[in-house]
Order: sequence, then structure tokens, then C-alpha cells
Amino acid sequence: MELDLKYGTGTIKVHIPESAQAQILEPNNLDPVDSVELELTNALSSLHSAEATISQRLKTASTVAIAIPDETRPLPVKKILPRLLHWLFEASPDLDPAGVSIIVGGGLHPPLDRETLNRLVPPDLARGCSVAGHDANQSPMVDYGHTSRGTPIQINARMAEADFKIVVGQIDPHQFVGFTGGSKGIIIGCGSSATIEHNHSLMFHNLAQVGILHGNPVREDLNEAGEVVGIDLAVNFIMAPTKEVVQVLAGDPLKMLIEGAATCAALYGVGIDEKFDIVVASCGGYPKDICLYQAQKGLNLASQAVKKGGHILLLAASTQGVGDDVYFDYVSQFTSPEEVLTDFKEQGFRMGAHKAYLFGRTLSEFDVAVSSELDAGVLHTCHLRSADPSRVVGEWVENFDGRPRVGVIPNANTTYFYRTET
Repeated sequence: MELDLKYGTGTIKVHIPESAQAQILEPNNLDPVDSVELELTNALSSLHSAEATISQRLKTASTVAIAIPDETRPLPVKKILPRLLHWLFEASPDLDPAGVSIIVGGGLHPPLDRETLNRLVPPDLARGCSVAGHDANQSPMVDYGHTSRGTPIQINARMAEADFKIVVGQIDPHQFVGFTGGSKGIIIGCGSSATIEHNHSLMFHNLAQVGILHGNPVREDLNEAGEVVGIDLAVNFIMAPTKEVVQVLAGDPLKMLIEGAATCAALYGVGIDEKFDIVVASCGGYPKDICLYQAQKGLNLASQAVKKGGHILLLAASTQGVGDDVYFDYVSQFTSPEEVLTDFKEQGFRMGAHKAYLFGRTLSEFDVAVSSELDAGVLHTCHLRSADPSRVVGEWVENFDGRPRVGVIPNANTTYFYRTET
């Protein structure tokens, strides 16, 4: 079997020997909307009747802040923003554009320069609104106290001080948040490093897993923080692997999260009756494999489909390198994943270093090879093996005792797996 799988902005060929039993594990099919702009207009228009209190709060607001994701997310911001701003100024005719802030919420991702901000939000689309990038370490913050789980609620002051707060985001499966979306784009996207770190430290709980909302402490902590901050409106999108939008939601952040997560689960949750001996996993191409740090999500979800001790080939171009200096500096101190796991548990949760721990959990249980643009020595420092995709799969198949089952995951960063009853 010859396959072309997504890799960066293009594809990469992988040959699977005919002696293996191969199965492609794709997300389910949901029809895309005919027009993102029209669906967004309809969703926002419905707020006047279904969510009357949202419209009422907006009419009395003199300042508005809108959180949008950075370019590590494939959300079509340039389609979304003009319609959102049109609705905003139509719903509140007296609102001065100078009182509207568009904040690119990248969480702990590196701060954005003006060139990148202009690429994300061209000045002609901004309609006179200010555009700024969030810096989790340097941006002025407002402190709201703590959640019941001890997370400090500290968010970007521009967002906190706005009379009306809007979060724009994508609902996707997430390896320990359960699903993204809802309040996450503000609490994490526009949060302080202390907020992000403590929230993510809850990932050790056994219900902090992909696909789980209820009882997941990471997700419930975010929901609680969102309630405290007072997010007025969530505009959420569910996107297919083709980057086409299949659902547009606008309303209360928690309500939109619950509704959108159900759609997301129907799209990306895949049932399997038996785990595989070998898995070939493409993160899904750019921007899912923009760097090794982001590609780890694909490795984690792909591991759900593999037998313990089995083989995983991760296809992740990583054209922007490792993606996080804290992660790389931390993992460089150790000679094995097992050493990382021991030290991380002893020293306690640290953001960035946690990625080495997440990699380590998978690397300690499976044989992993990576095909990327990264130098083989850099991968080795990260306890990862660089490999030619067709060659390593051929070796695994040839050395297997019997006929191996090979699962091919074209969109590993979002596809997750559950066991079906036989």
C-alpha cells in the first residue's frame, strides 16, 4: 500500500508492505457548512432572541475585548473577523472602534511581533480596532483570586478591563483538557504563566483525558475560571481535517462548549475493536506539525490505538523546530525518557518541562520513530529516533512474528480512539 500523508504544507509518501494488514483510521464524515460567513451571521443574529442578556450587556458596553487564537490554530480568522466586527458595531451603534481590542491569545507561545500580528489581522480588517499579542510573562494582568482547585485567575488586563469579553476559538479534542473551546481561549490564551501552569498541573488526574468533559479537573477548572472572569460571548467553530468548518456556535461559553464537544466527538472519536501492532500517524500537516512541541499531541492520541510495546511512526515536519526552549533545555538534561518521568514527578509540575513528561510517558511504553525536518541529533536529544518512513515501517513489518496489523492515522492531532464492544 502506497500512501500520501499530510506533512507540513505538502505530503510525504509511506509504503506499507503487502504482507501487513493495514487499516486507515479516519475521522467520521460531517458535511461542511456552505458559507462560514453566513453561518456566523446566523449564529450571531440568533443571540438577539435566544441570548437576550448577551445583547443587553453589549449595548451598555463602552469597551470590548476579543480573544482570537494565534497561527498554531487553523481557524480562518480573516473570514470570521469581518463578520464578527460587523455584528458588533451593528448591535452597538455607539461603540467607538478605539474602544475595541483584538487580542491574539497564544498562551505561553512566544510573543508576536507587529509583522505577524498584521499578517493575522490585516489593518484593513481591524476597522480601527487595536490589535495586540498576549505575553503570558510580560503583559499587564488583572488578578481575580483562585479557583476552587487553587488555580490563580490572572488574565490580560486589556481583556479583564473590557466591559464586554468575547472569546473566538476552535473546539478540538485535547489530550488532557478533553476538548478545547469555551473559556480556554481567554483563561489559557490570555492567561498568566502561573494560571496556565497550575491549570495544566491537574493533568495527572485519571479523568484528565481526551474526550472527557464531565469530571475532568483541567476542563472544569477552566470553566470555573471563565465564570469568575465573566466571559460574555463565545464564538466557537468545529472544523473537519480538511480545515472546512462543520459547525458555528455563538452564545454562553459553557453551553457552546457542551454542544460543540458533542459534534466534535461525533467527528473525531473513532471506535476500534482491537489495538494495532504498528501505527503510522500524521499530525495532519501544517499547522498541526508546525513544531515538535505541537506534534506531541499527535503522538499521544496515536498511542491510544497501539498495543503496549508496539511501534509508532510520527510524521511531523516541524519546520519551526522544537518549538519551546524550556522543553528542550529540560529534556536535554536526561539520557532516557524514564529519567525524565522520575525527575518530573519528584520536582513537581513545570510548564514546558511537562511536554518532556508527556513525551516520556509514550516513549517508555512504545517504540517511536519520527520523520521530520529536524536534525537527527536534535531528535536524539529529545529521546526520539529519526527515521525514513517507508524504511522503518518495512523493518517493523519484516521483523514481526506473523502478520502485523497496521493502523494509519491521517489526522493524529485530533483523532482519538475508544474500544468498541465485540
